[in-house]
Amino acid sequence: MVENVETTVLDLNDFDLPLYGMDHENEHGIPKDAHRFLEMLKSTDGIILSLAEHNGAYSVVFKNLFDWMSRIEGKLFFKKPMLLMATSPGGRGGLSVLEIAKGRFPFHDGNIVESFSLPFFGENFKENKIVDNALDAQLKEAVNKLQNSL
Repeated sequence: MVENVETTVLDLNDFDLPLYGMDHENEHGIPKDAHRFLEMLKSTDGIILSLAEHNGAYSVVFKNLFDWMSRIEGKLFFKKPMLLMATSPGGRGGLSVLEIAKGRFPFHDGNIVESFSLPFFGENFKENKIVDNALDAQLKEAVNKLQNSL
């Protein structure tokens, strides 16, 4: 969907991070994988971030990474253009986590140019694509807006 752009997909499960705690940080320092993830963000021109919504908030895996990275640099997103995305099985489509991110990320130099919510994931996503034409058009518009801001 993103054209003429080199992309890198990062899976949070590929970054081995203990649960954040000041005692752990004081004893062991900041894990190398937190530094590695942050360096990868620094090296990009833009960020597409797909947020999982767990109980109306960030997933534990994302929040833990976010906490570790914030111990390295408070400004995590380096004013890079960002597209935030979320989905859920219900009608809100991850809107709760998107609202949290939209409120929080600007304090960390997040430059959110667009967001996209996919409601009713099980009904609207089949065979690796969005089957609702209006939602598909919204996603394409969001991606174009991000791409035009690069």
